[in-house]
Amino acid sequence: MDNQNTENAAATFRVVENRPRELECDVVRFQNNKDKWVAFVGLLDGRPYEIFTGLQDDDEGIVLPKSVQKGRIIRQTNADGSHRYDFQFENRRGYKTTVEGLSEKFNPEYWNYAKLISGVLRYGMPIEHVIKLVSSLQLKDESINTWTTGVERALKKYLPGEPREES
Repeated sequence: MDNQNTENAAATFRVVENRPRELECDVVRFQNNKDKWVAFVGLLDGRPYEIFTGLQDDDEGIVLPKSVQKGRIIRQTNADGSHRYDFQFENRRGYKTTVEGLSEKFNPEYWNYAKLISGVLRYGMPIEHVIKLVSSLQLKDESINTWTTGVERALKKYLPGEPREES
């Protein structure tokens, strides 16, 4: 993408600081080495606004049918005023299924990095720059480095001109 296109994209982008209660979401699955990962990419106006990602761990409740590729991320307010994010999808028969508490399902370190990445997405950094930022992270833990590779893969499908592959 050249500078002119980047400027045009920035000119049409609108910053939404107060996250809507619900956002449409793409589910992106990927595998690094033998680990299975899942990313929930919240979309605002068809553009990535936030990302939640980590190991797909059947023991901890991230059990999704392989056919689930879309849904919504719903921000809930708990009784104590804290927030949680739930993922909801419709099954093939039209019934809604909700996976509650995405923040509790993933490694807290991945969660914090994803919050940082979501912040730069939310304020309109062009996707190609977000991908460069993620790929430049120098982290000591090999599993985090594997995680960053997956985040890059999840975001690449939103590059302008890239085909939107179904996962």
